[in-house]
Amino acid sequence: MRKVYINKAECFSSIGFGQDYNWKAIQAQESGIKKIDQMGFISACYGGQIADAWIDEQMQLSIGEVSGFTRFERLLLTTLHPIVTQGTITAKTALVVSTTKGNIAALAGGKLEEADINRSAQRVADFFGFSTPPIVVCNACVSGILAVAVAKRLIQMEQFDEAYVVAGDELTPFVVSGFTSFQAMSKEPCTPFDLNRQGVSLGEATAAVYLNTIAVEGVSFEVIGEASIADANHISGPSRTGEGLFLSIQEALKEAQLTQDQIDCICAHGTATAYNDEMEAIAFDRLGLVQTPIHSQKGYFGHTLGAAGLLELVMLMQSMRNNELIVSKGFTQLGVSRAVNITTKKEAKSLQIGLKTASGFGGSNTAVILSKK
Repeated sequence: MRKVYINKAECFSSIGFGQDYNWKAIQAQESGIKKIDQMGFISACYGGQIADAWIDEQMQLSIGEVSGFTRFERLLLTTLHPIVTQGTITAKTALVVSTTKGNIAALAGGKLEEADINRSAQRVADFFGFSTPPIVVCNACVSGILAVAVAKRLIQMEQFDEAYVVAGDELTPFVVSGFTSFQAMSKEPCTPFDLNRQGVSLGEATAAVYLNTIAVEGVSFEVIGEASIADANHISGPSRTGEGLFLSIQEALKEAQLTQDQIDCICAHGTATAYNDEMEAIAFDRLGLVQTPIHSQKGYFGHTLGAAGLLELVMLMQSMRNNELIVSKGFTQLGVSRAVNITTKKEAKSLQIGLKTASGFGGSNTAVILSKK
């Protein structure tokens, strides 16, 4: 079976552009979540927004004058461009696009065709000259890391020799109103796993990675295990026993031929909602992972939906590369029933093996395990 490695990565968040820039912000525990006075008919919410001026500036710096693309598509192009231009696209190069809502903002203007996710993915593929149709992964909030798993499997099956994965979602009134209807929105920046958490903060972001079969010492991260299992517990509520997440991590460990004590750190989904945080804590406890350092990045970026898993994976790789644990921003006192080891202060630690998890609506769960080369 082919070994598959992540060799390049980039991201764009409410903190700013670039994985190095975002990593420095996380080291300083700076957040992109700010108060938003009005989002559609919702007032005074907290979220992570990317300034339009930032997008324009980055487009100009990397691509130049390009017209005819939506804001969502411009975000994807801007983030993917720096790593695509370093390689050569062939018939054996895949493009995998992860999103949950895509150009959902187009619906407000009655532009139904523009709201088609497949259309946006094809426009991005055409811009860069991909000769094979793009593959769209749209499976709730696990989409970002599920797209990495899909790319890995396509390469292992020798359908492709390499793959670019790009993930993105916008912060829109449609999304905010949806989470507000669930009464899941926090009235202040979210605090995952904390006793006084009030709910989720939303955000927007894009992230991109490049996978192939070539290991580069000091650069590559091998995808050594992954699994995605849906427990189908509820249309929106997670399993009370953490069954889907438990099985996903268990199967990922089996593929990686690891035991749970070999995991050095965990980047959890950590939405700061009561049900999600509790479910994850139960799953980690069942797997014997409660002593492993665990963090959530939602306090830095908010929940960026289809981009969340990939953005957080990119930052996890930075953490592993620098052998420095990520502080779970906003956490002060444990608010779940299991004694999970939430990271509360900067700490240097040898990080060879990292686990990234994600859980979403419909009982979807995904786990990816990386090994640093």
